[in-house]
Amino acid sequence: MSTELLALRDKIDEVDKSILSLINKRLALVAEVGDVKSKHGIPIYDPKREAEMLAKRRQEAENIGVSSALIEDILRRLIRESYIHENDKGFKKVYTGQGSIVIVGGNGQMGRLFARLFTLSGYHVKTLGSKTMHQAAEVVADAAAVIVTVPINKTCEIINQLPQLPKDCILTDFTSIKVKPLEAMLKKHSGPVVGLHPMFGPDVPNLAKQVIVYCEGREPAKYEWLIKQMRIWGANLCAIDAKKHDKCMSFIQALRHFTSFSYGVNLQREQADLEQLIALSSPIYRLELMMVGRLFAQDPVLYADIIMASDDNIELIKRYYQCFGEMVELIEQRDKAKFIENFNNVTEWFGNYAQRFIKESQVLLKFANDNRE
Repeated sequence: MSTELLALRDKIDEVDKSILSLINKRLALVAEVGDVKSKHGIPIYDPKREAEMLAKRRQEAENIGVSSALIEDILRRLIRESYIHENDKGFKKVYTGQGSIVIVGGNGQMGRLFARLFTLSGYHVKTLGSKTMHQAAEVVADAAAVIVTVPINKTCEIINQLPQLPKDCILTDFTSIKVKPLEAMLKKHSGPVVGLHPMFGPDVPNLAKQVIVYCEGREPAKYEWLIKQMRIWGANLCAIDAKKHDKCMSFIQALRHFTSFSYGVNLQREQADLEQLIALSSPIYRLELMMVGRLFAQDPVLYADIIMASDDNIELIKRYYQCFGEMVELIEQRDKAKFIENFNNVTEWFGNYAQRFIKESQVLLKFANDNRE
C-alpha cells in the first residue's frame, strides 16, 4: 500500500474523529432540549421544526457542492437518535388529578412499554395479570385510567370481568380491532371510554412519529388528557370511527399478514434455498423477504388471532384468493394484453401515490443494500 494512500487515510481518520466529537456535542445539546421539553410539556416530535431544519441543511449542502440527499440521510439518523436522548429525562405529567394507571396485561411486552412511559411521566402504575385478577377490585379502586392490553381473543372477556370502576376513570384498550371492544367497554363502564390502537410493536425505542389510533367512545373531554399525554411522548394521534378503523385493519393487518404467511409457507414447501435467494436478491426483493422473515420470527398465536379476528377479514381474504386465481388464469393463457390492461387500471387507481411510493421506497432500498454482507 502506497505511503500516499496511507497518509490520506490518516487524514480521513482525523476527520472522522472530529465528526464523532461533533455528534457527541449535538447529543448533549439534544439532552438539554429534552429537559426543556419535559419541563414545559412540549412533544418530543416537532414536525415543523424537523422539516424546516432539514430543508435548510439540504440547501446549505447544495451551496457547498455536497449531496443534499447525503446530508438528509445523516441528519435523519441523528434525529432518530436524538429522540431517544430526549426520552431519557422523562415527560411532563398532563393529568393533574389523583389516581393510578392500571394496565391489565401489564406483564406483556406492550404493557411493559406503556408502563415505562407512564412511569417516566410521573404516574403511579399498577398492573393486573391472570394471576392477580382476583385483586382487581382493590387495584382499580383509585384508578384514573384502566388500559386493557391482552390478546384479541381474550379482550372482551377480560373487559367483562373487570370490577366496577371509579366514575371518572378512563376505560380503554389497545386491541387491533375496535368495534367489539368498544361495545364491551361502553356496556361495562358508565364513565369515559375510548378505544386505542398503537400501530407499532413493543420493540420501538420511543413513540416519536408512531401512530396511535383512537376511536371515540364516551365523554371525550374526560379522556383528552390521555390523548395529550401520548402526544407529548411524540405519538401521532389519529381519530377514526371504529367501523372504518376495523375495515382499514382488514387490509393493513389481516390481508397483509395473510399474504406474508402464505408466501412463507410456499417458500418452505418449495424448499427454496434462502442463502441463494439472499445472495442473488435485488434490494427490493431483499426487503420483501425481510418482511416475510420478520413475521415468522414472532408469535404465531398473535398473528393467527389478528387474521382470524373477524368474519370480515376472512371474507376479504377469500375475495383476494378469488382475484389471485383470476390472475393465475390470465398468465396461464399468456394474455399479455389483459395483463397490461389490469396493470394500467391499478396504476390509474394509485394515481400520484405510485410516484410518491417510488420516491419513499428509494430510502428503504438504499438501506437494504447498505446492509448486504
